[in-house]
Amino acid sequence: MRDTTPTIQSNGDRLRKLRLAKGWSRDQLAAAADGISIHTIQAYEQGRRGLENWHTITLLADALGCHPTQITGAPYPVAPSDRDGQVASSAMPALHRALLCHGRPGQITAAEADAVDLQVLAARVGKATELRQRAALARSGELLPQLVRDLQVAVAVLAAGPDRRAAYDLLASAYECVMQVAYKLGHISTATLATERVVWSALETGDPLRVMASRWYEAGEYIAVGEHQVAADIIDGALVELDEYGSRTPQAVSLRGAMHLKMALNAARAADRPQAEASWRSAMEVAEQLGEDRNDYQLMFGPTNTLIWGVTVPIEFGDGREAIKRAERVRIPKGYSKERAGHFHMDVGRAYFYAGNRDRALAAFLQAEQVAPQQTRMHPGVRETLTTMIRTARPGALHQLAVRAGVI
Repeated sequence: MRDTTPTIQSNGDRLRKLRLAKGWSRDQLAAAADGISIHTIQAYEQGRRGLENWHTITLLADALGCHPTQITGAPYPVAPSDRDGQVASSAMPALHRALLCHGRPGQITAAEADAVDLQVLAARVGKATELRQRAALARSGELLPQLVRDLQVAVAVLAAGPDRRAAYDLLASAYECVMQVAYKLGHISTATLATERVVWSALETGDPLRVMASRWYEAGEYIAVGEHQVAADIIDGALVELDEYGSRTPQAVSLRGAMHLKMALNAARAADRPQAEASWRSAMEVAEQLGEDRNDYQLMFGPTNTLIWGVTVPIEFGDGREAIKRAERVRIPKGYSKERAGHFHMDVGRAYFYAGNRDRALAAFLQAEQVAPQQTRMHPGVRETLTTMIRTARPGALHQLAVRAGVI
């Protein structure tokens, strides 16, 4: 009789395969991964404990000499039923190719050169950033390759001066959109390439704040692989530059607040809770000073997003109760970024899971999926939590979500 039991692969399963491929025992892995016990590794590998904590994942990856995504399994296969996910995923080769053409757009036709219009390009970038905040990955994947090409052409044909600097500013924004699509779909090498292009383009704008904002994204690359001191140095450097710049404009204030949030995440991923909480409180002070939600340099800083990040910080420590307590303070305004709202509901789901309430966890994940479907289904923390839940659950709504996410 054919076995129809769903195949579920967890991060612990992948960890075991990586350990065995290296020829290591659990004792050897525990010795190499400072602070992680043999019993904990055994619990991960046997599926008795979910491996979704990013600090732990990066420690294990560093010990094994692999990238964290080799443990998480990203990029993930898209479920056949997820048509938008299939469309978004199919755009990745074109997006990667567009990034490679930075500074070398190939042969530019006369028609392309004549078509350069900064107002039109600015409108198209505005649409792309709107799609980014809506977490509309499929539509973004369709729009971005040609937009990036047209902006690369613009910076190539425009004479040095204000127009060319403006074109580079638009190109940096487009690269940020590409980075987000790639990151959310789990194509980390492409996301890293896009981040590099953001930094390069920002340097050509002549806008000190734009350059500092690019450091926010650059720091994220180091956080993702566990290089926390490098990330902290980048963020500290940007904060010093902001002090020296001396501007008190809303753009500068919101950028300062965003840097404190990034520092909070970096500290949390480094398992430094006092620093994480201190940085988050610093961000709250800046948000109160700012007094409104803004989206300067696509960083979505303000009171709402700072409260959302306040839920994220305890999640990184598995503190579901504190995260739930903080989540009660969050009120998502009408028309607010679906990308950020989706992250909030994902964090709430994980908080309830850590607190032992699986029904509320599933309800929050389903709400996140309703707000931002592909983002939710491709999120490593959500997928690992679903995998842990599904192994001990009865068929029902949880199984249906897991199927849509491609977990089973």
